[in-house]
Amino acid sequence: MSKKVKKEVEPPPKDVLDPLLIESKTAATVVLMLSSPEEEVLAKACEALYKFASKGDENKVTLHGLGAVEHLYKLISHENPTIRRNAVMILGIMASNYNVKKLLRELDVTSSLISQLAPEEDIVIHEFATLCLSHMAVEYTTKVQIFEKGGLEPLIRLLGSPDPDVQKNSLECIYLLMQDFQSCAAVRALNVIPPLLEMLKSEYPVIQLLALKTLELISKDGETRKILGENKGLDCLLRILETNEFSDLHAEALAVLGNCLEDVHTLRLIQQTGGLTKLLSFVGDSTVPDIQRNAAKAIAKAASDPGNRKILSEEEVEKCLIKLLEIDNDGVKVAASQAISAMSEDVGSKRAFGVQGISQLVQLLSRDSEEVKEAAVTALANLTTASPNNASSVVEAGGFEPLVSTLSAQRDGAIANAATVLTNLAEHVPFRARIGSQGVMSALAEPLRSTNSQVQSKAALAVAVFGGDADARTEFRNAGGLGPLVELLCSKNKEVRRNACWAVMVCASDEQTAVELCRLGALEILEEINLSTARKNNFSEAALEKLLDNNLSQKYSQIGYLSSSNIITDGFYDCGRIKPGVKFLSLEELSMQELTDRRAIIFINTKPQEDLTVQDSQDSSSELTVLSPSISRGGNRERASSVVSPMEEKQELPGQQYSLTKTSTKEKGLRKGKEKKEEEKMKEDTQVILQVQDEIKVESSQWLPPPDFILLDYINAAFTTILPLTTTREQVVALAQ
Repeated sequence: MSKKVKKEVEPPPKDVLDPLLIESKTAATVVLMLSSPEEEVLAKACEALYKFASKGDENKVTLHGLGAVEHLYKLISHENPTIRRNAVMILGIMASNYNVKKLLRELDVTSSLISQLAPEEDIVIHEFATLCLSHMAVEYTTKVQIFEKGGLEPLIRLLGSPDPDVQKNSLECIYLLMQDFQSCAAVRALNVIPPLLEMLKSEYPVIQLLALKTLELISKDGETRKILGENKGLDCLLRILETNEFSDLHAEALAVLGNCLEDVHTLRLIQQTGGLTKLLSFVGDSTVPDIQRNAAKAIAKAASDPGNRKILSEEEVEKCLIKLLEIDNDGVKVAASQAISAMSEDVGSKRAFGVQGISQLVQLLSRDSEEVKEAAVTALANLTTASPNNASSVVEAGGFEPLVSTLSAQRDGAIANAATVLTNLAEHVPFRARIGSQGVMSALAEPLRSTNSQVQSKAALAVAVFGGDADARTEFRNAGGLGPLVELLCSKNKEVRRNACWAVMVCASDEQTAVELCRLGALEILEEINLSTARKNNFSEAALEKLLDNNLSQKYSQIGYLSSSNIITDGFYDCGRIKPGVKFLSLEELSMQELTDRRAIIFINTKPQEDLTVQDSQDSSSELTVLSPSISRGGNRERASSVVSPMEEKQELPGQQYSLTKTSTKEKGLRKGKEKKEEEKMKEDTQVILQVQDEIKVESSQWLPPPDFILLDYINAAFTTILPLTTTREQVVALAQ
């Protein structure tokens, strides 16, 4: 038997470090360990960092500052599944931080995360990879990246995962993807409806809620709604509404149904199965504002189609909407008003709302919420269009004052529709006068200055309707409305320009307003419009003609003739023909020009602006001389001072019958002697007149047109001579003589 030899222990290799146990409480040290080539070190470092990051947002910020994200980005593709899993877990929870998301987007981590969604990967990796993607999908650019890099398909596949966290994260990511870009067609092709309907049966409310929100987004597509109906999705939604345990899901279920009700065949199908009656009854009995609001929105969407309106009216949806107006919630009132607006396109519904709904809508105009005002006045605009009965209902409800007040609202839609309602009411003459007394023309001046073309158009149309009254035009002129109205003539919007021309045509019905419009440049703008075949319209031509008819001096200077209906009155003047493009000067501007050898300006004014009485102290009989301050401002002094009125002659020669016919020789002799005395007296009067004129020039700077005493005397003489004659022939002969 041989001797047993003791085996010698081999010494450890000289180039290998003995095992070293490191205990560190500093995150920076652990982050440095992420660069280690040893898998065991990497795994333990990731595990430690996961626990550290899970403690709060401050720790996530710390790791981001230490550069951990860059190291983790490299490790999510590591060959070791444990290291890969731990790295994905850290990024999943850190991605909730904005700066981390931004850095991940710059590193283009999307492709690496999508690759972790493969079926063979661990469920934990699925959970945190989808969590990271859902955090990043809030940003639009990341949504595009996920979609373009094929992330939608694996996300939809993971809806069938046995892990509820994977389901929830995947579903949330899909929901976010559906919000900002056109991926409905891709989702439809990937058959997402069946798994979404299956998730409505989940025991987790958050998953059910996300499923309904996703269905609401994708059901806006018509083809998707068909698929939803084919998979009995409508029955599933109605069952949710009928189940009290799912009350927290009712609002979202109604939102999905609202999209589905847009299709006539879908709505008819629900009606035939009794679902529509149940739906309206459910809405009427509910006390939850979100449910009521979504129900009203669903009705509004459905009412966009004429066929749907007929079906809804058959179910007496009007009663349901009127009841919703009574709910003390602004969101419900807005949605109900919008639904009423949509339903009012149906004649029967319009009639039904007029009985009770209009009074409630008028009351809403006094609410503080601008959104409520806009929705209510929009409904009133639709209800009063082509409906005299509803217009009367608005009047009976005291709608004048709140409607005029709404013209100064903050929302353009409210202003435009308030003007529309007032215009609808003004179609009835009795209402027009009553509205005018509320100061509507003053209130319309500000909307004309709006930059919104819809507001401009409706306001100009209202001015055209109410401007037929002389007092209304004066009010509008005093409120400064003519300026912005003239500016709208230059609008590029065809409807605005047309209504502005209409309003100008109506406002030009009196001379004072017509002159002011011309001063603001309306005449030149209308002439330019009428030269363009694309811009002119019937109202532009009529407005130009109306302006000239009430500004005869300018019409005569531009055209050279007046029509038989144009009656010359005081204030008319003829300054000669003006060339196209040359400014037409006012009488005051012409009076300021220096005298030239050009043709005289003919001016007609038989009515002095202001009579001044001057007592002649040198006349023992205290004779009064009638003067006009306007004589000193452009009148012919010599002519004015040498005028002797036939009426004065008649007063001085009582008992004599004044006539323009031949007189006897004796009478001529007496008159010659009389004229000499009158000549001397008139010289004295002239001196007094000149003295008063100089005083007026100093005391008053306001220009007044000079009166024409000679013409006044001619007219008086003609009346005195002709009126006593009994036959027309005698009157014509006397006038000719």
